[in-house]
Amino acid sequence: MKRDFLSIADWSPDELENLLDLSKMIKEYPANYRKALGGKSIALIFEKQSLRTHVTFDVGVFQLGAHPVYLTQADISLGKRESIYDTAKNLERWVDGVVIRTYAHKSCTDMAKHMRVPVVNALTDYEHPCQALGDFLTVIEKFGSVKGRKFVFVGDGNNVCNSLMIMAAKLGMNFVAATPRGYAPEEKVFKIALAAAKKSGAKIDINHNPKEAVKNADVIYTDVWVSMGQEAEKEQKNAAFKEFQVNGKLMGHAKPNAIFMHCLPAHRGEEVTDEVMDSKQSVVFDEAENRLHTQKAVLVTLLKD
Repeated sequence: MKRDFLSIADWSPDELENLLDLSKMIKEYPANYRKALGGKSIALIFEKQSLRTHVTFDVGVFQLGAHPVYLTQADISLGKRESIYDTAKNLERWVDGVVIRTYAHKSCTDMAKHMRVPVVNALTDYEHPCQALGDFLTVIEKFGSVKGRKFVFVGDGNNVCNSLMIMAAKLGMNFVAATPRGYAPEEKVFKIALAAAKKSGAKIDINHNPKEAVKNADVIYTDVWVSMGQEAEKEQKNAAFKEFQVNGKLMGHAKPNAIFMHCLPAHRGEEVTDEVMDSKQSVVFDEAENRLHTQKAVLVTLLKD
């Protein structure tokens, strides 16, 4: 029976840890996996533009011995020129898997529902599970483990925050979403995280005071305040988030050995300062690299015979 990677919530703690363990193996011994998906073809559907997701999936598919087929919105007009159902039914006859980066989460879940081959969520408006997987590999590399550590997401309770919150809860890592009022993660996500945290022993919280939230943090994480497609909200968001900039002063409230993370691209001078981005505490480019290894682990897990 085929398996998809659509949401962190769909995968058990053991399964997530297995993905992370496989990611480590692929990173350390890449030559052992060069033919893992030999002879397969994987469609990469990108309704939203990307640097990191595009390059890491394209290169990752190639390094696993498979053939990437890159499709933009101009190529297929997802859900417009023809229905998602018809697109899915065509693609499943030609390719062995689909990676989709799109706006609406429903487009991703509909694609998976109608296809006989695995589908990977490379970003939707609801979750960014591939990002969370790469981020947690990075945290493990820096601290050895995540259990009992404190992870603070500062900014908008968006798709990245959703995936990180749920993954932290599942793996026993304490998590705080530090957001302005009105920008917290949606109640549905918070409840999923709380249920997972009850089993793992993690503490999950939402705090509207950034200085209080980051106290004794091991990880401080942020993302852009205005995501692609939200340009009309820029003025309103910049005003709401001005106290939530990650700068040297805010980092000073965390543990001395705390690391700074960002999924990128960064709007320097808005959600984060150059002082923090370019500091020794910053691991943003380690995260970007680890996307390659963790995404390869997802593809191998879903597609290897």
